Amino acid sequence: MTINEFAAEVHKNAVDHGWWEGERTFPEIVALIHSEVSEALEEYRDGKPLLYFPCNAGGVCCEEDGSAHCGSRPYDPENPNARCSAQSKKPEGIAAELADVIIRVLDYCAYAGIDIENVLEVKHEYNKSRPYRHGGKKC
Repeated sequence: MTINEFAAEVHKNAVDHGWWEGERTFPEIVALIHSEVSEALEEYRDGKPLLYFPCNAGGVCCEEDGSAHCGSRPYDPENPNARCSAQSKKPEGIAAELADVIIRVLDYCAYAGIDIENVLEVKHEYNKSRPYRHGGKKC
């Protein structure tokens, strides 16, 4: 699947789930993307794993209370379905929030008819031609 095909699938899912019933403005889209970036920062600040599934047993994460329940354990690519009945199916963590950023960007690209695959290639080629730490900024 190409990036543009994935963007179309993401947008179709958003439409099917009612997120495009009314017109959305570009500032609203940017604010939603920013909110996902902020959520990734909060996960980092809270010291959470890159990807985890919270425990819904009493609203307490097992790693924090030392119980023998499922825990708010990191994602295990070797055993992706290793969850107990109390473990949420919703992925959380920095990686999940960054995925939400990408999903929101791709959703907008498909809506606006942006060939994001081409734009990414053009922009990457341009960036490769730029001087080391161009612009003289500190970060």
